[in-house]
Amino acid sequence: MSDFYTEQLIKKRTDGKDIMKKTVLIALTVISFFAAFLFPLLMLLPVIMIVVDVFLFRKLDVEYEYIYINGDLDIDKIMHKEKRKHMFSANVKDMEILAPENAFQLKDFRESKFYDYSSGNPESRNRYILVISRSGEITKVLFEPKEELIEGVYLLAPRKVIRK
Repeated sequence: MSDFYTEQLIKKRTDGKDIMKKTVLIALTVISFFAAFLFPLLMLLPVIMIVVDVFLFRKLDVEYEYIYINGDLDIDKIMHKEKRKHMFSANVKDMEILAPENAFQLKDFRESKFYDYSSGNPESRNRYILVISRSGEITKVLFEPKEELIEGVYLLAPRKVIRK
């Protein structure tokens, strides 16, 4: 038997919250320059603000990587194509259902933890919700898998996968 492996990168879209954060950071940096001119003791403040801006702007540049290997799904967050952070792991054995986000089968799982590892584009056609049950706790994960990843899950748990 051969291994089933697939991986996928999804770029997170800049949303209104990210734009607001960037705007506030830039405004604070500009204010720090004016404050440094008025109060010479604050000369170091603009330099500190520029460093903070660069650090936080890089943190807002996000991609999600989905790796599926033989029933194990790992989701990592990649910030500015440099730093990787593991966000989520699941196994098909713990899966309750994998369905498109608007599927009626998901109505039973409304009250649960919810994580969004998608691009943030509500018009995307391939947004799926994965429902996981671990030790009595239900977790819902919104992500955008390729058809190949859905087929891999379907091979191991055909009754738990709802395809479009």
